[in-house]
Amino acid sequence: MTFQLRPMMMAAAIAAAFAAPLAAHADNVKIAFIDPLSGPFAPVGQNILKSWQYVADMANKEKWAGNHTIEVVGFDNKGSPQESLTVLKTVADQGYRYIIQGNGSGVALALVDAVNKHNERNPGKEIVYLNYAAVDPDLTNSKCSFWHFRLDANSDMKMEAMTSLMEKEKDVKKVYIIGQNYAFGHQVTKAAKEYLKRKRPDVQIVGDDLHPIGQVKDFSPYVAKIKASGADTVITGNWGADLALLIKAAKEAGLTANFYTYYAGTTGVPTAMGAAGEGRVKTVSYWNPNGPGSTGQNIVEGFKKKFNDDYTVMATYTGISLLAKAFKDSGSTEPLKVARAMEGMKLTSLNGDVEMRKADHQLQQPLYITTWTKVNAKDVKYDQENTGYGWKTDRKVDTYVASQPSSCQMKRPD
Repeated sequence: MTFQLRPMMMAAAIAAAFAAPLAAHADNVKIAFIDPLSGPFAPVGQNILKSWQYVADMANKEKWAGNHTIEVVGFDNKGSPQESLTVLKTVADQGYRYIIQGNGSGVALALVDAVNKHNERNPGKEIVYLNYAAVDPDLTNSKCSFWHFRLDANSDMKMEAMTSLMEKEKDVKKVYIIGQNYAFGHQVTKAAKEYLKRKRPDVQIVGDDLHPIGQVKDFSPYVAKIKASGADTVITGNWGADLALLIKAAKEAGLTANFYTYYAGTTGVPTAMGAAGEGRVKTVSYWNPNGPGSTGQNIVEGFKKKFNDDYTVMATYTGISLLAKAFKDSGSTEPLKVARAMEGMKLTSLNGDVEMRKADHQLQQPLYITTWTKVNAKDVKYDQENTGYGWKTDRKVDTYVASQPSSCQMKRPD
């Protein structure tokens, strides 16, 4: 009896040995979050790190990537391009194959170049870079890379949306531009001038200032210049502490100009605005939980309950969704296969249907123009930073309107 069963048992064992890895195969994909976790922009970085981790936990519980799990680990780059390169080498040595960064286009440009060089020198150990907020257009134009994927709209896309609203606002007559003195700030200034000239040639640019990023503690001298110029509108790409302090100084000086911003929803800015910003501060973004037909309210409420903080960086949801789908579609967690799977990928995110454009790896998505408004029972349900104020949707800009052509000449791996 024993002799007769042995061949059958051996066959079963061999079959199980081959089948088990296929059935049970599961990778824990560790992603390095490389952004400021100390210094003036630490509150922004900490909020966004928690956002990535919150969505990754949701994806793991709901098995978005099948048996694979996703883990996001924070690394402090202190907002410095050089420090970011040091961190990149550290995480590469530790075996990380995916990185996330967004706060600062200067950092992003340095990382793209370093990732390209690393991947050329280390075939089989490539790194994929998900960019959730560094919006210098060059990153998906002259500096585009197969290994880089941008989840946010670039600054030209946002300016296209912003000026499409300003085009119809006849009260806009004198505009003052102020921004941070680095790549992104320069791009905002350039685009504002070009797009206003095309859409509103009657508008007068009465001032144009660039200031050191993360170093100005008192913006009252800048606000005094804005008041003296007679500006009725301020355009700024400032974010984090630089925007919070600018708006605080404007409030204290009684500046009545309207602010058109990119990042008035970032940590610290809502508190700085308070009631003084009502009806006067606008922002362009890719999502608004208060928008008509918007989704993601369960995430907003769950995040608030867990962290007593606001979930605003919806690119974290898009990014985890993109990676998880690529893991499943490619049947792999290897960066090269995953990158190829993400090219041209279409999915539904919290702001609707989006597409990772294959030509330049710039996500195509709708945008929203919103105004800081007191919470009500109609179109502003969710506030920010317990202020009692949130964002009311003025206009949804369809994807095809916000889209921009690209000059990218992408070099792809063989």
